[in-house]
Amino acid sequence: MRTYLSAVIITKNAENHLEKCLSSLQLVDEIVIVDSGSTDQTLLIANNYGARVIHQEWLGFGLQKQFAVKQAQYDWVLCLDSDEWLSDNLAIEIKQLMLNPQSYAYSFPRCNRFMGRFLKHGEGYPDRSLRLFNRCYAQWSDDQVHEYVMTKTTVDKLQSDLMHESGENIERYLAKQNHYTSLQAQTLFARGKLVGKTKLILSPLLRFIKFYFIRLGCLDGLPGLVHISIGCFNSYIKYAKLIEAHRLRKTVIKSTSKH
Repeated sequence: MRTYLSAVIITKNAENHLEKCLSSLQLVDEIVIVDSGSTDQTLLIANNYGARVIHQEWLGFGLQKQFAVKQAQYDWVLCLDSDEWLSDNLAIEIKQLMLNPQSYAYSFPRCNRFMGRFLKHGEGYPDRSLRLFNRCYAQWSDDQVHEYVMTKTTVDKLQSDLMHESGENIERYLAKQNHYTSLQAQTLFARGKLVGKTKLILSPLLRFIKFYFIRLGCLDGLPGLVHISIGCFNSYIKYAKLIEAHRLRKTVIKSTSKH
């Protein structure tokens, strides 16, 4: 007996990519979109594809995605971002899998397009992502950014690619990364994480060596170089923001103690 499957997507002003995402989901039994206040054509596109749209003010990436999972009609969910779509081979693989799932969670490689090129090495690939699971056995973490699916069950691997439009242009990509590093620094600060100059310097350096040389990001040409360079800068600036947060906290404490 075939297993029923819900696709769940979170959106806000996603008109540029949403149609490509939704058109790849013909295999699912329902599409649930949780929108946090779109003002463009996102909702019109969603309605054209018969999606069930639910409004929810922004909770942070992890909590927003878990909220979306809970709105699904079926326990099996496929979680996508609005700028992702199923390759034809992945759609076929998932459709066949749903005839008789052997596990409760599945991951698949994600192929990121950056500067007009699909990256095939380094940090951009395989970028394996757990996105297909039975919600009775897995759920999203509550992280504000870089959220992930938590599960204690075995995660089986599918072989076909999930496609991802990871950056429309460098300016927008950098703006998004700047926001993400701020959220990461805030999370680390709240957890009491401390770092010094050694971590600040070594983290991006080791990251570059790992992904550009060991995992052959160098084979992805200029887009591969720019992609990993931004990733290394993100690592540096995340810890710089964390150090600054602790410095400002000490300044406030000293100022308060004087009074």
